[in-house]
Amino acid sequence: MSLTLIYNEVLYRPLYNALVFLTGLVPGHDIGIAIVLLTVLVRIIIFPFTHRGLITQIKMKKLEPEIKKIKESYKNNTEEQNKKMMELYKEHGVNPLSGCFLLLIQLPILITLYQLFLKGLLTGGVALYSFVAMPEVVATSFLGLVNLSVPNYFLAFLAGFSQFLQMKLSNPKIPQKGSNMKDEMARAMAIQATYILPLVIFYISTRFPAALSLYWTSSNVFATLHEAIVRSRAKLSYGSGEGKNKGNN
Repeated sequence: MSLTLIYNEVLYRPLYNALVFLTGLVPGHDIGIAIVLLTVLVRIIIFPFTHRGLITQIKMKKLEPEIKKIKESYKNNTEEQNKKMMELYKEHGVNPLSGCFLLLIQLPILITLYQLFLKGLLTGGVALYSFVAMPEVVATSFLGLVNLSVPNYFLAFLAGFSQFLQMKLSNPKIPQKGSNMKDEMARAMAIQATYILPLVIFYISTRFPAALSLYWTSSNVFATLHEAIVRSRAKLSYGSGEGKNKGNN
């Protein structure tokens, strides 16, 4: 079985059918509402992974003082430094690689959704499931206001701005200049993620159908609300410096 066939059957065809089904379900067959619902559905499916990744990120932030102390204490002994770091992560139930795993989960879905919104519902070439029927009429104007088949600057702005808000919530403070290359790279990545990425998303959104912007905005709003709730709960658990191992649910 080829990788293309696996990709089509595992990702593209199910998501395409889900979008067609939701479009036929919503009032007026508004594809914009269907995109929002599909976005929420996808976020719910990957919720266990995103939630665990967020908890890990919060724990890593709380451990920064101890991590810095280990780096300073063993700055001339890389092997011992790595050993102490792994002991610290194990003690607090933190997997520093969970972020990479989360990216591996989300990236194929993100790419598939991009392709789906770019091609649209009516391009054909994808078999529908027996219980899914293509609506006779598909409204490409979201709530009768925004044509999702062409770029829209307002939705592009919302996509970029919502990404900025999400990144500011994740990284409220840009790390200060470090004394080594690793710290400088971390600082550069934080700046790019907070300020450059939203601009890139805005630019991309102005070049592609507004359906992409709507998806990105919906996804960012969902992620921001999720993160705000989790961080609020974590603040109650960690606020006094106690309960380091809490916040797992």
